[in-house]
Amino acid sequence: MTFSRMLRSGLLASAAFLAAGGAAMADGEVNIYSYRQPELIQPLIDAFSKETGVEANVLFLDKGLVERISAEGVNSPADVILTVDIGRLVEAKSGGVTQPLSDEAINAQIPAQYRDPDGDWFGLTTRGRVVYASKDRVKEDAITYEELADPKWKGKICMRDGQHSYNIGLFASMVAHHGEEYTEKWLRGLKENLARKPDGNDRSQAKAIMSGECDIALGNTYYVGLMLTNDKEPEEKEWAAAIKVLFPNAADRGTHVNISGMALAKNAPNKDNAVKFMEFLASKEAQEIYAEQVFEYPVMPGAKVSDVVASFGEIKPDTLPLADIAANRKKASELVDKVGLNDGPSM
Repeated sequence: MTFSRMLRSGLLASAAFLAAGGAAMADGEVNIYSYRQPELIQPLIDAFSKETGVEANVLFLDKGLVERISAEGVNSPADVILTVDIGRLVEAKSGGVTQPLSDEAINAQIPAQYRDPDGDWFGLTTRGRVVYASKDRVKEDAITYEELADPKWKGKICMRDGQHSYNIGLFASMVAHHGEEYTEKWLRGLKENLARKPDGNDRSQAKAIMSGECDIALGNTYYVGLMLTNDKEPEEKEWAAAIKVLFPNAADRGTHVNISGMALAKNAPNKDNAVKFMEFLASKEAQEIYAEQVFEYPVMPGAKVSDVVASFGEIKPDTLPLADIAANRKKASELVDKVGLNDGPSM
C-alpha cells in the first residue's frame, strides 16, 4: 500500500500530513516520518523535490514514532526517519525500526562523531547546550560546566526538568568525561546552586533571568534565535535581549552539543529515493537551508550558519562522539533521581 493510499483510507487521518507538490507518484516518492515540525523542514522538502523530481510525503508525529513503525511492521511506508535529539535516534535504533546505511557521500560530509558507528543514524545539525547569562548582572564571558557546582553561583541558577532529554544529554556527557562518582557530586553541587526547583522550558529560563529570578541558566542555542526573531510574541525578544550566550568549556574540551538527525527506516519501500533524500540532507546546500531555518549549526565543516546564530559567537563543539555520550544517558537519568535534582535546593 502506498503512502497516499494510506492517507485516503484514513489510516493517517490523526497525523499532521503534508505532501510536497501534490499527490505522490508511486514510483517517485519518499515517505518521511518526522519528529520535527513540518514548517521547519518544508524548505528542505521543496528544495529536494525541485532538484530531483521526487515527491516527498511527510508524516509529523510528536510522540510514538517508534511504536507506530513497529506496529506497521514490514508493511510500513516509512522510508526516512527525522528526529530532533540523539536520544530519539538511539531509541529508533534500539527499537529496531532503522537499518544500517553505508554511503560514501553521506560519510564524507558528516563527521564521524555525529554518526552512529553502525550506520543506523546520522546527525544533520547541532545545537549547543549553553549557559544563558544576564547581561546586566553577570560579568563573566567564559564559564565551564564544572563551574556550575561552584558555591559562588548559589541561588543563581535556573533550569528546566533535570530529566528532560536536553539535560540528560549534558549530564551523560559529564559521566562520559568525568565518571559516575564525579558527576554525582557535581549534580549535588548544581542542585544546591539552583534558585528554585527545575521548571518550565528553555525559553522560560531566559524570562526568569530577565525578571531577576536567577542570573544564569542552562538552555539550547537555537531557542535564543527563535526568541530573537519571534515577531508574534514580542515579549520573547525582550527575554532574549536580556541574556548573553556563554559557550561552556570553550577553552578546553568544548561545548556539549546535541543533534537533529536522520535514519533509514528498516523496511523502506522506496529505499533508492530514501538514500537520495538522505544524501541531499547531508549536502552543503541542504545543511545551510536547514541551519538557517532552525537556528542550529550544520554538521558539515565549512557550511554557513545563519547571521543570528553567528551573532552568538563561535562555538567549539565537544569532540567526544555522541554515541559514547548516549551510552551514558541511562546512568545520567539515574543520578538525577539519586541526588533529587528536581526537588530543588535544600535551602
